Amino acid sequence: MTDRPGPAGDATGGPVPTTPVCYRHPDRETYVRCTRCDRPICPECMREASVGHQCPECVNEGRRSVRPARTAFGGGAAGRRGLVTRTLIALNVLAMVLSILSDRGGDSMVGSGLGGLLGGGTPLTQWGAVLAQWPPQFPVEGVATGEWYRLVTAMFLHYGLVHLLLNMWALWVLGRDLEALLGPLRFLGLYLVAGLGGNVAAYLFSEPNAASAGASTAIFGLFAAVFVIMRRLGRDTSAIVPVLVINLIFTFTVPNISIPGHIGGLVTGAAMGWVLAYAPRMRRSVFQAAGTAVVLVALLGLVIVRTAMLTG
Repeated sequence: MTDRPGPAGDATGGPVPTTPVCYRHPDRETYVRCTRCDRPICPECMREASVGHQCPECVNEGRRSVRPARTAFGGGAAGRRGLVTRTLIALNVLAMVLSILSDRGGDSMVGSGLGGLLGGGTPLTQWGAVLAQWPPQFPVEGVATGEWYRLVTAMFLHYGLVHLLLNMWALWVLGRDLEALLGPLRFLGLYLVAGLGGNVAAYLFSEPNAASAGASTAIFGLFAAVFVIMRRLGRDTSAIVPVLVINLIFTFTVPNISIPGHIGGLVTGAAMGWVLAYAPRMRRSVFQAAGTAVVLVALLGLVIVRTAMLTG
C-alpha cells in the first residue's frame, strides 16, 4: 500500500495550515484570541480587558457575574445621577404650568401674599389641594367625601411661583445628596411617604374648609431624614440644625402656612429616615419595606379615623 502525496508545497505530506478566522465573522482572518474562551476575534469583536482582549459574550457574562454597586443603605449607585430629584422637580414645574393655564389670567403667577408665596389659588389647586370638606352650603368636595387623591396631588401643587421656586431650590439641594446616599427607589419612597405624612397631618389638624398644598411637606421630611442619616453615618449635623430651626420659625410666624403639614412631614420624614438608615444589614431590604408599610398603614388609619369624625 502506497501513501498518497500531500498537496503541492506541503513538504510533510500533511494538510495545509489554515489561518484562524473570527468566530463571529468567518470571512475575517485574525490571530487575536479572547483571553477567557480562547476563540479567535477580529478587531470589531475585541473588547479591551485588563489583560488582552475579550469577546462580546465573555464581556456580557462577566458583567452578569459582577455584583452591582450598592450604597451604604442598600440602594443602587444610579442615585448619583440624581434622576429622581430632577424628575420630581420637572413634575412640580409641569404642575405649576398647568395650574397657570387653568387660571386663565388670574393671580396664579404672582399670588396675593408675599410675592406669590401664600396666594395664587387656581382651579387646579382647588381640585388637588388637601381639603377636608367645604361647609354644607358649598359644593360637596374634599378628602372626607372620598377625594383621597388630594393627599398625593397636593404635594405637587403650589400657590404662586415664589412658593414653587423656594421648594424646588430646597429639593435640588437636599434631593441630590439623599438620592446618592439612598439610591433612587429608596429616595423616592422617602419623598412620597414624607409628603403624604404631611398632607395627612394637614387633613387631621386643619380646619375642614382650609385648603393647603405644596411640596414643603416632603421637603421638611427630607430635612429630618438628612439629620437622621447623618447621625447614623457619624457625620457632623451642626450645619443642618440652624437651617431646620430657621424653617420652623418661618413656619410658625408667617401667616397662612400649614403648620400641621410641615410638622407632619418632619415627623414622617424622621420615621422614614430611621427605617432606611437603621435597618439591619442582613435583612436590610425586608426591614425597610416592612417599616415603610407600617408607616403607610398608620397614615391610612389616621385618615380613616378623621374621615369618620367628619362624616359621622
